Amino acid sequence: MLVKTFGSAVYGVEAITITVEVNVSSGKFTSIVGLADNAVKESLERMESAIKANGYHFPRIKVVVNLAPADIRKSGTAFDLPIAMATLGASEQLENAEKLIDYVIMGELSLDGFVRPIKGALPIAIQARKEGFKGLILPKENAREAAMVNNLRVYGVSHIKDVIDFFIDENSIQPMVVNTREEFAHAQSDFEIDFCDVKGQENIKRALEIAAAGGHNAILIGPPGAGKTMLAKRLPTILPPLTLQEALETTKIHSVAGKLPENATLISKRPFRSPHHTISDVALVGGGGLPQPGEISLAHNGVLFLDELPEFKRTVLEVMRQPMEERRVTISRAKVALDFPSSFMLIASMNPCPCGYYNHPDKECSCPAGAVQKYLNKISGPLLDRIDLHVEVTPVAFNELSSTQNFEKSESIRIRVIRARDIQAERYKDNPGVYCNAQMSSKMLKEICLISQAGSNLLKIAMEKLNLSARAYDRILKVSRTIADLAGSEEIKPEHLAEAIQYRSLDREGWAG
Repeated sequence: MLVKTFGSAVYGVEAITITVEVNVSSGKFTSIVGLADNAVKESLERMESAIKANGYHFPRIKVVVNLAPADIRKSGTAFDLPIAMATLGASEQLENAEKLIDYVIMGELSLDGFVRPIKGALPIAIQARKEGFKGLILPKENAREAAMVNNLRVYGVSHIKDVIDFFIDENSIQPMVVNTREEFAHAQSDFEIDFCDVKGQENIKRALEIAAAGGHNAILIGPPGAGKTMLAKRLPTILPPLTLQEALETTKIHSVAGKLPENATLISKRPFRSPHHTISDVALVGGGGLPQPGEISLAHNGVLFLDELPEFKRTVLEVMRQPMEERRVTISRAKVALDFPSSFMLIASMNPCPCGYYNHPDKECSCPAGAVQKYLNKISGPLLDRIDLHVEVTPVAFNELSSTQNFEKSESIRIRVIRARDIQAERYKDNPGVYCNAQMSSKMLKEICLISQAGSNLLKIAMEKLNLSARAYDRILKVSRTIADLAGSEEIKPEHLAEAIQYRSLDREGWAG
């Protein structure tokens, strides 16, 4: 007897529906066909044990399992449950087996029949709704994640017996119901950290406010203990809240990578990823035999923080250049090419020299001659070219550390950032793919960042006097446009340009001695 049900395979951040066909007929041997990897083929042993442990028998005649379409590679252990249910139906041990075709079923089986969680539940649910299935049956731990998809019944199960009982009586399991919008709205502003925790450093807070308002990349340069990491970790608290669409995109990536916590729903806060400097190229940009998203994709719609930037391997930093520009990364293999989104803000930090005390007001730098420039040269010019704000962080004075003054909260800064982003959203509404000032093209820069004669003269003097490089010109204009937006000004004034110019420290010739 031939019985069909449906599963799903995740490629990139999208799912493809897989037809699971099981035919029980006269003959010998059991086989799985349809380009299945070893993990899928091993499901026969797990499935047989789970079926026997629950009072059913595994057919001792010929069983052929086909996973169609046969030209797409299937991997992982999530096909255990659909193959087991189709096998029970094909061997006439399952009541109402004809209902199997109405559902997408996914789950890994243990030897005693318990169902273990899977990766990629959200894209699987989205695809199931798109193709008009009646419902989705999957592990209970993944049910809340999948239930975020409207107009699809999601049933969470913990044991194969639950699934068998469901096809006998569909009322034996109630579908999972999640109020996505309510949970999403409640968690958006619930942060454990705040900018008011940072004493002093008002100029750095201002620089990060500008970075958040315009979507600009920034690098913080200062001695150890000056507060670079503390400030960077608080950046997500002043970024605009995720929209529902952005939250869905971000959650899909984390779901595919298996990074969502148990019983999770939508990711409601912008991600903050801080990989260690020993990270490999593949771990940063994504890849592997079956390509998985890397850190730059896990930081999509959020912040990628690279602490101690010069300590990262040169090759690791260079592979970021194209994804930073295109806001997506393509992982190519012989038989498949997958796209992962990677629209993130890069925030980096570094010491000014190997010992950390170059330009320190109190401590002397112990580095030999040329060491500072050599240390800075670990970061390539093309990468620095993509970083708009270079911010010098100075140590906090004792009177600021011991101050009992109440500093400005993240909530107040966030209101100003959202107001500036709203101005930019209106400005770029006719330019698809452009959402903030940092994403302006060179053509748009000439049309939008017009400056007066006084501003032009100021910029000319700054370029000559401070020995700024040519690449600093566009960046200064973009940053000054953001500063003007924060001030609510339609035109870029000389004071906006003057503030933007001070954020190009690393472009000054002779900065490192």
